[in-house]
Amino acid sequence: MAPAAYEPLLKGDPELELEGLPEPMPRSSRPFRSRRVVFSLLAVLGVVGFSAFYALSPSHGARYAAEHLSQGVYGSNAEEQLQKCPSGLPPAASPPAKLNPFASLTIDDTVAISDWLFAPERALNLTLGTKAGLADNFIYHIDAFRPAKKDALAYLDHPDRDAASPPERFARVTIHHGAASEPYVMDHLVGPLPVGPKTRIRELTEIYHRDSIPFNARGFTSGSELTPLLVDYMPKLADATEDLFGGSARGLPNDTLVAGVMAPLSFDGSFRRGWISWRRNTPGPWLHPVNFFQYVDFTGTDPSQWKLLKLVYNHQVFNSTEAFLSAYNDGTLKRLPNRPDQDPAQGGWSTRKRPEASYQRDLDHLPGPRSVSFGGLRFRVDRAQQYVSWMGWGLYLGFDRDMGLSLWDLRFKGERIIYELAPQEAIAQYAGNDPMQTTTAWLDRFFGMGSAVRDMIPGYDCPHEAVYLPATTHNFEGSIVRSRAICIFEHDTARPITRHTGYSEGEFGATRGFELVIRSVSTVGNYDYLFDYIFQIDGTIEVRLSASGYLQGGYWEPSQEGYGTAIRDTTMGSLHDHVINYKVDLDVAGPENSLLFTSTAQETITQPWFEDDWGAEVIQQKISKRFIENEDDALLKFPANLQGGYSLVNKDALNRWGIPRGYAIHPGYSPIHNTVVGSKRLLNNANWARYNLAVSKRKETEPTASSQWNLNLPGAPMVDFHKFFDGENITQEDLVAWVNVGMHHLPQAEDSPNTRTNLAASRCALRSSSSLFLKDPWRRRLTLDPARRAPSFFLTPLNYFDADVSMESTNAILLSAPATPGRPWAVDDYGVAPAHCVPAPVPPLEYVGVQTFDLAGRPAPPTTADEMRKSAELFHRIKIEL
Repeated sequence: MAPAAYEPLLKGDPELELEGLPEPMPRSSRPFRSRRVVFSLLAVLGVVGFSAFYALSPSHGARYAAEHLSQGVYGSNAEEQLQKCPSGLPPAASPPAKLNPFASLTIDDTVAISDWLFAPERALNLTLGTKAGLADNFIYHIDAFRPAKKDALAYLDHPDRDAASPPERFARVTIHHGAASEPYVMDHLVGPLPVGPKTRIRELTEIYHRDSIPFNARGFTSGSELTPLLVDYMPKLADATEDLFGGSARGLPNDTLVAGVMAPLSFDGSFRRGWISWRRNTPGPWLHPVNFFQYVDFTGTDPSQWKLLKLVYNHQVFNSTEAFLSAYNDGTLKRLPNRPDQDPAQGGWSTRKRPEASYQRDLDHLPGPRSVSFGGLRFRVDRAQQYVSWMGWGLYLGFDRDMGLSLWDLRFKGERIIYELAPQEAIAQYAGNDPMQTTTAWLDRFFGMGSAVRDMIPGYDCPHEAVYLPATTHNFEGSIVRSRAICIFEHDTARPITRHTGYSEGEFGATRGFELVIRSVSTVGNYDYLFDYIFQIDGTIEVRLSASGYLQGGYWEPSQEGYGTAIRDTTMGSLHDHVINYKVDLDVAGPENSLLFTSTAQETITQPWFEDDWGAEVIQQKISKRFIENEDDALLKFPANLQGGYSLVNKDALNRWGIPRGYAIHPGYSPIHNTVVGSKRLLNNANWARYNLAVSKRKETEPTASSQWNLNLPGAPMVDFHKFFDGENITQEDLVAWVNVGMHHLPQAEDSPNTRTNLAASRCALRSSSSLFLKDPWRRRLTLDPARRAPSFFLTPLNYFDADVSMESTNAILLSAPATPGRPWAVDDYGVAPAHCVPAPVPPLEYVGVQTFDLAGRPAPPTTADEMRKSAELFHRIKIEL
């Protein structure tokens, strides 16, 4: 009998039709005349026939499929009819608590909060965000504020969930107080929620190292914020810029130049100034710089006081547009040479369109393999509470504007392993010989990695059978809902997690290496970040980040040598570091843990049993262990040759063998820290990036390693990570590990048009370097290069269990030697045999994009792609509009 979840697929069912498959080849009944004819043919066609078998194997497989499927059965028994695969919907999950205490705010929540704040008795003098100017007070953003850990655990661990009360809910509300005599920005705590008689508002300062946020460190609301300044001087330069590099910005729809502003814009909040770089208004503008820059001052709320401070063209510095135009008109301006890619008609190379004359790869016209769970999905999802479970794992999902997806209350086999696992910040610090690259040090939390989350493309960003969950963020214009913000899927790694070929009873077998992946994708301006949380059946979690998208390109010329690589005649990929920080609040066998450092070192010993043949000494290695007891000693780098590592263990919880149970933090594919230390542009706002990891005592006043405002406050940040470390004892305390991954990005020609996510598949990647595919053979080379993308780290059991728990899986096989030599080995598959069914057809790809709601919670009218681009790219791409 077929399992109940399957539906019979009868002969003639249209889903069974295999369009395009050739008919089975008829079998000839005419015998060969003699064995000699056979051998003669084989002698002539042997090699050709052998090669053809493999070259044409897809057709061979298609004939095989057609032969069998045309019969409608795998055998003669009707019970063995091929079935439709089970539904692609996941089974329902059973969360440990009925309500997710880490859930995001709903649209109704934010509308109610906004209405409450606008009430006259609040006396906030608010203007709607859609109508506000810089000199107004308006709500910049609203987000959930997570409950205190003790309150969340009291709810999650209550034995009687029906009687348990979830922790009170609060919101963090950011208000731009532009109407104040001294404008400032303030975070406020509003709650408890839902809004009611007990709801109150107060300033939220305990999580920061400064009381208020300087107005000059404020968030951007629109790229058009700079229009009053840019439109004042760029049209005056239009004739000159058209002549010099064939582009202009006049504030017209057909402008051929767009701008980008570098950051940080301030050191301590006392000013707001930045370099503007001009690029061609073409797809992938980041790869089309024109080597033209301005340094502008837009401090304060009055655009009439903003001004142009400097103008740089071809390394010549001018203090005004008049001085630049004077040099241009009198012929003293040193002009850049004309180059082929200065022609706007040659800009197609920066698109993702397949080159028309591109090489056609063999069999690439066929669709590639795809993953199908023939037995049905093996993970469970509660969509309402955003709870996921799989193979003993269970966790809640959270989501916020600043950093997007976060994971909470991660349990394995019923025990909490991690309370919180969440990204904190992502820096990108550049180098170069021009005003743009040499002054850039991005902190992407400022832009909102959560608000920059994009709907994923089914079949490309995630497998076809992935399950998608939505996410909602809120800003000064309303709410944004992404229906495919998070994807969840299980896949076969095609590599056993354990195996051995043996000959004694019970030695020979393998366990399949399945993984569950939870993914989101954020596009911050030019860069795309893929956040992966990968769960394995032995209790290991891999946290991986992959980067793609466009380089922040610089203008290539000889003086840029050493700061990047030419990827076009006038475009370079600029040298930069990416470092991404994660918060890992491990609770190993309980919240009280200690930090253990384990290392190996060489030793020379003598023993009385050593043989004279080899001498009296042996040189070998030995393990040493020590506990790090003070926070100040817990700002850590991995030892040379990775001869050591760090783990959190519980001294009071021992496994069966008397060893403290723990979880190790293993470096993954790119365990780096920031190269540059001491730059004023990252002086104190990203101190966490100086290390591979750090461990501190957990405090409610230290919820994040960074803040949105840190980007523009490197000299006096709102969150100074070093201030977390104040000499406290960290023995058997509730600890947090702050773990970094990243990449030293040394660009190459193959980063055009987009960087690739695949180069960190192993610690070293054999990659084409710079010019392998150029015609000049002397400029081609292969480089054995340290992995520089898809960085990751692993959280893996360290004596947490008594033995390998992946052995519990029934997706395993055990082989036993035959009693009679020469016979097949006996196979035990634990009753989990491969399933056979016909998958549902893949629906046509439909990409709808974002759903938006206005400040009243009403669906907003659809917007054009250009309007979406403006709100998405902000000051990464600014087009002047009158």
